Amino acid sequence: MTYAIIETGGKQLRVEPGRFYDIELLHVEPEQNVTIDKVLFVNHDGEISIGQPLVEGATVQGTVMRHFRDRKIIVYKMQPKKKTRKKRGHRQEKTRLMIDAISMNGSVLASVSKAEEAPVSAETAPEAPATEAPATEAPATEAPATQESSETAAE
Repeated sequence: MTYAIIETGGKQLRVEPGRFYDIELLHVEPEQNVTIDKVLFVNHDGEISIGQPLVEGATVQGTVMRHFRDRKIIVYKMQPKKKTRKKRGHRQEKTRLMIDAISMNGSVLASVSKAEEAPVSAETAPEAPATEAPATEAPATEAPATQESSETAAE
């Protein structure tokens, strides 16, 4: 398993190819590629590269999926016995970043294949066998219940 620890937005983050992460706002349009060269650590199948402070020649490529605002953080300040209260809210701007590849000195250590990249949606999943199985079981359980009720009515 290949992963890297990168620094972005003043925070350190462990990233793997094929996963998305919510990071501080990047001023890049959605669907554009981003290369992050502040890589602090790389692990490729047990082979570890530790930077001092950065790993030389290591980069992480990603694609910006979308920009959004995080949930609201409430800041409440109160001074006791003074009847002074301040309630303020703040929503941080975030960017959802899909990690495409981790590379070292120009060679790609790990990347996402096209099959893994396209998630399976509900429309493309085979639903016919799943809907047929419960439909055949449901009438079988309902039929004896109606026969029992007719038998009890006849007695």
